[in-house]
Amino acid sequence: MNNHCLDIIIDDDRWLVGDLKNFAQIVFSKILSYVKKNNLDKGIGFDKPIRACLCLSNDSEVQKLNAEFRGKDKTTNVLSFANIDDDDFISNLNLEEEVELGDIIMAFETVKNEAGQKKISLNSHFAHLLIHGLLHLFGYDHQNDEEADEMENFEIEILAQLGIGNPYID
Repeated sequence: MNNHCLDIIIDDDRWLVGDLKNFAQIVFSKILSYVKKNNLDKGIGFDKPIRACLCLSNDSEVQKLNAEFRGKDKTTNVLSFANIDDDDFISNLNLEEEVELGDIIMAFETVKNEAGQKKISLNSHFAHLLIHGLLHLFGYDHQNDEEADEMENFEIEILAQLGIGNPYID
């Protein structure tokens, strides 16, 4: 029985397009399968329910969080707040009934504008950013070229499983 859960908070009604909530659950399931199959969980394990939270918000809210937590007073498409970044996270896993990966927040206007600029669907760009954010929650980053290449390759492979093309091809 799959008792993993992606909690979704709709902070901006413009995100209520199509069946985005169901699509987000499909993307969440795909990344969990991919991470498990490829042993990319960085010690988190899959013996307990895994939970993450996705907040679908707007530029204004994301800009506030970006300024507060990253010192960048501008909006961005997605922010991730990974619990794995806490030094005690892995050592305390056995004390918890479920694994709380962390939180992701997306900015509607930025995501929509980027999708338009790239000439791709909102769903395709949303899936890419959700995968990107979830990889951050699993402890992956892109602080250098090697890390960036690793994350991009994971993203490309997971997107392909969803029938979405490589977002890094111009």
